[in-house]
Amino acid sequence: MGKFLTVLILMLVVALGYFSVLNRDQVVIAIAEGHIYEIPKVALVLISSAIGAFLMLLVFIVRDTRRFVVNLQDQKRTKKVDKIKTLYEKALDAYFAERWDDAQAIFEQILNIDPDHINTLLKLGDLAFNDSGYKTALEYYTRANTVDTDKPETLFALVKVKEALSAPVDALVYVDEILENDEDNIRALYTKRELLESLEKWDELIYLQKNIIKKKHSDSERREEQTKLIGYRYEYGRYSLENGELEKAQKAFREVLKDNNDFIPAHLGLAEVMFREENTEDAIGYLENIYGQTGSLIVLARLEDLLINTAEPSRLIRIYTNSLSKDPDNNTLKLFMGKLYHRLEMLDDAIEILGDIDSASSYPEISKLLGNIYLKRNQPEKAALEFKKVIDMKKAFRIPYCCNNCGFFSIDWSGRCPACKEWDTFRFDIFASCKFQTV
Repeated sequence: MGKFLTVLILMLVVALGYFSVLNRDQVVIAIAEGHIYEIPKVALVLISSAIGAFLMLLVFIVRDTRRFVVNLQDQKRTKKVDKIKTLYEKALDAYFAERWDDAQAIFEQILNIDPDHINTLLKLGDLAFNDSGYKTALEYYTRANTVDTDKPETLFALVKVKEALSAPVDALVYVDEILENDEDNIRALYTKRELLESLEKWDELIYLQKNIIKKKHSDSERREEQTKLIGYRYEYGRYSLENGELEKAQKAFREVLKDNNDFIPAHLGLAEVMFREENTEDAIGYLENIYGQTGSLIVLARLEDLLINTAEPSRLIRIYTNSLSKDPDNNTLKLFMGKLYHRLEMLDDAIEILGDIDSASSYPEISKLLGNIYLKRNQPEKAALEFKKVIDMKKAFRIPYCCNNCGFFSIDWSGRCPACKEWDTFRFDIFASCKFQTV
């Protein structure tokens, strides 16, 4: 390479010498007013070349200096990234080994190097959250969200901590941010559904649930989500009923029954609307009709309350009698009729029909009723014998309910099981077979 440059320079010198011999003419150059010079053409060429070479040299120096600075910065940045990567891997090892203090110390060391390391901020937030330090966790998650406002992981973390701080409204804001960027994010849709449930925003839930159904592809998934939609419509009706908005409640219950006419809570809700509108007879007639269609004991129990409150027990007895004439071997109906006779102080009739039940030992409520009847008739010995057959005498006059989906036990009826969150699952626990009899 050196020999080539030498030869090249010699060739240039020879060329210049040759041109200087052929071009001996002078060239006039005016540098400024009053400063005029004559120089050989070859000199002009040499001066121009020198100036060009100097400018090129200056450009190369600037370029190489810039490259040097950039390379130096890249090297520092690479070392910093490599150091953070090593520390982060070490911190994760401690984190997953549940050495929380070691993990936190290393994560904080990373923040000293890079205060905006988003994954470290999230992990420190998780450590604080797992230790119930929700406010500290919120600070870390908020810092992470400042670094990247559209990162779903950060927004879900903020939702989580806001829920823990009992701030579902604030949590909803972050869920909506996720859905603004990704309207098909199923996790965000489900999270929003849970938050709206906790806030009892049933009208918004209905709209959201319709959107979720549209995103389901299989028939089984759509049926499952449709069931939830029916439940949310019922809850909207129930909520409207509790707040005295009878027209809204009636419309909601009718929409439920349009989709599922066997949804007993909605039938009860419609009857309640009629009752509150002081159309008691309409409510009773409606429940009579529904009981005739479904044979639901839940409907029968509500009908019993209405007829007794309106002083029409004879009508109620007639309903029981008609039902038993169609199904004379229905021991459950006999139990309920015996319970009615007891409630009406028709003790002889109660004893008679309760004694007509086959396999009476399968019905714990019979012994409770008979025990109380014998007490009222001043027959304590017989009462004691009956009470010995049962354990819990506190439930002697009221048949509890049991969720036929999860086995949840309850003294009070509800259209939705508070344990498994399914609708229309409460049934009378006639055989005391409920899984969780803890109430």
